[in-house]
Amino acid sequence: MSEKIIVKYPDGCYQEHEAFMNPPKNEVVLKAPEGKQIIVSDGYHSFEELYDHRIELFIALCRKIKDYGAQPPYGEYIWRSLKHSDGSSILGLFVMGIQAEKEKQITYHLPTNRWQDCNFADELEQAPEWDGHTSADVLERLKNL
Repeated sequence: MSEKIIVKYPDGCYQEHEAFMNPPKNEVVLKAPEGKQIIVSDGYHSFEELYDHRIELFIALCRKIKDYGAQPPYGEYIWRSLKHSDGSSILGLFVMGIQAEKEKQITYHLPTNRWQDCNFADELEQAPEWDGHTSADVLERLKNL
């Protein structure tokens, strides 16, 4: 059984999608226009709620690392910037990271309404040059902290 739902995207736009439950996994799944399926809920938490948790957990991790007091080269470096290394930016987002050194960076874009929650991080005019890390790289680097 499907129904129409309205999805709010991070850029503030809304779009109507056909949605249906995937009973074996209790997932809420959207049918995208291209015929692809997008999972937007595990049946317990919305995608937006899980994203909020990720933001809160990353800020807490960075705060704890900063509180620990270790600085490079013997510890982790916590920073934030409104601009990427090339001077570009994404409206409504800033980048926060652990480490500036290539092959060690862990970074996420966070909403600018969380900027003040990250006052503990060193503020940079521009973020360090991105080392090309992927989501899989970040997961591995988090495991190795």
